[in-house]
Amino acid sequence: MWEEASKAGLALGLVSTAYLFITTFLAGAEMSAFLNMALSFLLWAVKFAGCIWLMLKFMRRFAARNTEADNSSTFRFGVITALLSAVIYAAASFANIAYISADMYAEQMNMLMQQMAPMMDSNTMEQMDDMLGIMPQLTFFSNLIYCFFYGTILSFILSRNIPDRNPFAERSSDEW
Repeated sequence: MWEEASKAGLALGLVSTAYLFITTFLAGAEMSAFLNMALSFLLWAVKFAGCIWLMLKFMRRFAARNTEADNSSTFRFGVITALLSAVIYAAASFANIAYISADMYAEQMNMLMQQMAPMMDSNTMEQMDDMLGIMPQLTFFSNLIYCFFYGTILSFILSRNIPDRNPFAERSSDEW
């Protein structure tokens, strides 16, 4: 189960990571705000639907390869897949904020701080500076938790009918 889930988790994690880096690139691209927003929404919708479709495909493949698989084991497979893909995506988002695009995020936070400075006292400004220092860690853990919960809920929903239930399947005499 773990071997198949790791492959599925890698695929789902890479799809989400690709979306992360494409949208990061688009944020720095010179284009109109409307076009940027429309393109980002379109990419988000494709990622959202694609991840659901991939999870469904991987769960069905798991159930087909394991004839003894029931809804419960399919759900466990989905949860493991969600955990592993969440780790991959959270690590990529950490690397993006801490190392790859650190300058861009720091510049955006500084612009935000300058805009908000008239509305904040010195203690709040100091706390915002402190938060900037731990932003990669906050991003890692928040993405890990969010993606794991999202994947777990998706696994629960999808596993209800994987494998397909046959109401006309033969039952043993003690089930009647």
